[in-house]
Amino acid sequence: MAFPVPVDAGLKYGLMGRLPEPNEIRARVAAVEAAGLDSMWVGDHVAFTSPIQDPLVSLSFAAACSDKLTFGTSVYLLPLRHPTPVAKQVATLDQMCQGRLIFGVGVGGEFPREFEACGVEVKERGARLSEGIQVVKKLWTGQPVSHHGRFFEFDETHMQPAPVQAGGPPIWCGGRSKAALERCGRLADGYISYVVTPEMYAEALGTIGQAADAADRKLDSFGTAHLLFARVDKDYETALDVATEHLSIRYAIDFRKAAQRYAALGSGADVAAAINKFIEVGVRYVIVDLIGPEEEKIEHLDRFAREVKPLLASAT
Repeated sequence: MAFPVPVDAGLKYGLMGRLPEPNEIRARVAAVEAAGLDSMWVGDHVAFTSPIQDPLVSLSFAAACSDKLTFGTSVYLLPLRHPTPVAKQVATLDQMCQGRLIFGVGVGGEFPREFEACGVEVKERGARLSEGIQVVKKLWTGQPVSHHGRFFEFDETHMQPAPVQAGGPPIWCGGRSKAALERCGRLADGYISYVVTPEMYAEALGTIGQAADAADRKLDSFGTAHLLFARVDKDYETALDVATEHLSIRYAIDFRKAAQRYAALGSGADVAAAINKFIEVGVRYVIVDLIGPEEEKIEHLDRFAREVKPLLASAT
């Protein structure tokens, strides 16, 4: 099947979740490796509905526990920060990961008070992200660079050491709006979606491809990822009830209809069938957020590995 962007070959799988404290981080890293997954991912908020750790700090600890896994942010709210110190932090984390890092970024905005607390106008978040991506890419070259933009300005600055990965970690953009997808096509190395259907994902790749063409970007490869809420349980209704309970608390809204539309729920076969639909439209990096009690996360991961992973399709 031909896709609007050149998707990377092969399939990879990751686990999304909180990394609350050192012993749990060690246990989860070991569990992800044992389950045969490729990566671990964390989200980002300065202020959220529940406790959440800083992603770069927590990933640095996780990286010290594995010499196999890739680590990623899904997604880091770059508009909340000045991109120059972020570029330094991420370059250092890339060193700690020995180049096994993906920098997923997005605009956020669903919690305006965290923008207020950071002194950033919510309405500027898209423009700040676009310019922030340009700034970090410049600083990651390992060469003296200058920047004179709308929000950020500096004369010749040489940030050292450069990241392990030439040019810096791949930047994958999130978002569902047309503006976000066009930004992804112009500036990013991959797309990481969230709360979309397979049909929406296919349309998004089309928009990204058009934007890349318009910017005269020649994409040799492009990361195509999807962050998927999932619950493996005895049946669909039980899984839906558990997912609704936990996601409604997490986002402080009634999440039942969204869970019905966007989550992979039910038996192992049900969850695999939902994931396979995304693989069919071009997803090559499946990141699962296994919904349920935190104390059951490792047990749930083991169940996913046993009951879902063997049923997943191969890349075509």
